[in-house]
Amino acid sequence: MKKKNTMKKEEIIQKAPKVLLHDHLDGGLRTSTIIELAKEIKYNKLPTNDPANLAEWFFRGANKGNLVEYLQGFEHTIAVMQTKESLERIAFEMMEDMYLDGVCYVETRFAPVFHQSKGLYYEDIVKAVLAGLQKGKEKFGVGFGLILCGMRNMKNTLEIAEIAVNFRRNGVVGFDLAGEEGGYPPKKHIDAFQFIKRENFNITIHAGEAFGKESIWQAIQLCGAHRIGHATRLREDIIYDKNGKIVALGDLAQYILDTRLPLEINLLSNVHTGAVDKLENHPFISLYKEKFRVFLNTDDRLMSNTTLTNEYLTASNKFGINLDDIEKLNINAMKSSFIPYKERLHYIYNVIKPGYQKIREQLLSLKEF
Repeated sequence: MKKKNTMKKEEIIQKAPKVLLHDHLDGGLRTSTIIELAKEIKYNKLPTNDPANLAEWFFRGANKGNLVEYLQGFEHTIAVMQTKESLERIAFEMMEDMYLDGVCYVETRFAPVFHQSKGLYYEDIVKAVLAGLQKGKEKFGVGFGLILCGMRNMKNTLEIAEIAVNFRRNGVVGFDLAGEEGGYPPKKHIDAFQFIKRENFNITIHAGEAFGKESIWQAIQLCGAHRIGHATRLREDIIYDKNGKIVALGDLAQYILDTRLPLEINLLSNVHTGAVDKLENHPFISLYKEKFRVFLNTDDRLMSNTTLTNEYLTASNKFGINLDDIEKLNINAMKSSFIPYKERLHYIYNVIKPGYQKIREQLLSLKEF
């Protein structure tokens, strides 16, 4: 008599090949690393030197329901990311964490402007992060792309865009606009986006997280975004029935659906920042069922105490998605990545699809999932 397969749902999801496209490098440090680096540079502002307590402190501080307070924890992570050695180490450890989480390809992002307090030049900062990512790829076999962020409240976004393009042959795959949305619309940085478009490069923009659908419209139609980070407030351009089913789309939502414009969904951080009041009201599942090109991400793993496995586990428990759905969502993500088309096909047909088939064979039946 065969022994019944008792793989837990979390274990199944962890083993499944996953693609992560919206992850902030400075929002995913290990607390043990923060404490070690803080001691090395004599940074004494940490609220505690116990890794578990520090992790709880970050999560408690982030889970306040608004983006401004959510971002306050970055003061401590950025403080220990001011040398080439620390940047390389943190990037390398991130790649190991991706490997342990079952991620086969990751696009991580950060803002070089925040890492100059000890005199590093932008080029030094980017090279250090790329060195850590490359070492991680060589050791753990996880593919990567690096996205450089300009900040909405700063005026140097064109310079960051130029650096992103300069490193396009070395692992940088795109340019992002991040930071607080309110009062800082994407159109204020139109020169940076026009430069990126002229250079035939890739754009993703944080939009529709803390501000309405106008921010999403600007990001796409004025700035030329190829992907949108969050887009939670797209629900304002959608009519739902009393059961939460989509019954009509506004012009913007219809355009996004028809053009297959990818939406980088971040379930848990959207609750923590107040983009949605509770998980049940998140538009993710209705967008997925309506065939929008959506996929799940982590945003800030440390602040939201999450992993990509946890995001998919949460979606499975809350919205009922199964292994087939998780495969489709990760294929959506790989289709939306900023690496060349043939590399995307390689991951889909040689990594993702075979990986899920192997899991199905191990389970023999999907009934327990």
